[in-house]
Amino acid sequence: MRTSRRGLVDPFIVMDVMEAARAAEAAGRHIIHMEVGQPSTPAPAAARAALARAMEQGALGYTVALGLPELRAGIAALYARWYGVDLDPSRVIVTAGSSAAFLLAFTALFDAGDRVALGEPGYPSYRQILRALSLEPVGIPARAEDRLQPNPQDVALAPDLAGLIVASPGNPSGTMLGREALAALIHVAAERGIAFVSDEIYHGLHYGDRAVSALEVSDDVYVINSFSKYFSMTGWRIGWMVVPEDHVRLVERLAQNMFICPPHASQVAALAALDCVEELEANRAVYARNRQLMLEGLPGAGFDRIAPPDGAFYIYADVSGLTTDSRAFAAEILAGAGVAVTPGLDFDPVRGGSTLRFSYAGATADIAEGIARLTAFMKQR
Repeated sequence: MRTSRRGLVDPFIVMDVMEAARAAEAAGRHIIHMEVGQPSTPAPAAARAALARAMEQGALGYTVALGLPELRAGIAALYARWYGVDLDPSRVIVTAGSSAAFLLAFTALFDAGDRVALGEPGYPSYRQILRALSLEPVGIPARAEDRLQPNPQDVALAPDLAGLIVASPGNPSGTMLGREALAALIHVAAERGIAFVSDEIYHGLHYGDRAVSALEVSDDVYVINSFSKYFSMTGWRIGWMVVPEDHVRLVERLAQNMFICPPHASQVAALAALDCVEELEANRAVYARNRQLMLEGLPGAGFDRIAPPDGAFYIYADVSGLTTDSRAFAAEILAGAGVAVTPGLDFDPVRGGSTLRFSYAGATADIAEGIARLTAFMKQR
């Protein structure tokens, strides 16, 4: 049967690493997982309890396409609590994870053939979703002096852009943009008629100053967030987006036809999760300890050229002194140390052969064990 050119996207390499790690575990090995950006903690207890009650009370059928009104209001209240932003709940669109939000945003904002810029290193699925929608991803190489975030001057020099995607905290770097730097990017986009999409799915996971939302700078942006990371709800596939007021109906029509609605069960749990501050902050404290273990332990293992991780739960390391084939190096580490890590090629197709990403989203004991294994492996390599 014939296939489309739109379907010819690259694999999500971290998923291949996860499969290799699963196969090793099936063969009887104990693997330390530093490859996947997934909290080791479950959804908050009150979220799980809320869903259990809802399941006993009646059917969980379709909701309206934009999401439960009470959840949209709860998300709007989160912006007041976190950022001091007075957000109209009508601008909040609940989605089936941030992935659905990206599909909706890119479909609403861009026409086939449009060029959309993204910083590299960056989340690999941006590129692949864009390609699957017949859009052209334009990688902007980010520099260490810019903390691996896109530079406004570089954006201004890229010709014929229709859009710009920015993530702060970034994946894989964990670096964040301050208000001035974020405003500069939003300004250059506005000057050139470039749609600005802000990926904020790691907000809440910071270890110094909090992250700045694009909504603190402008209302003429798309903001995408998720319950996956801070709220520990990856498998629930529930997220949201905030769009300008005059885009709500546009996105609603797309959501009605593409998804009907977000999962009702996940919306119920997400609403309850918004109030689980104590439990969620305890999780963040664990990530802070894990981060410190990584910052102290990785240099001793030979991984001493790292981006300064302000948020999220990743360390991005320059391993150019060790390899130019990060995929093969990651496979070697998995085989020799029993530690799964992600090749940088996932995040930067040009320079990623010389980088690795280490996740510290797991349990503290596993992070400590992983560092010990890496240290022993690198001494023998």
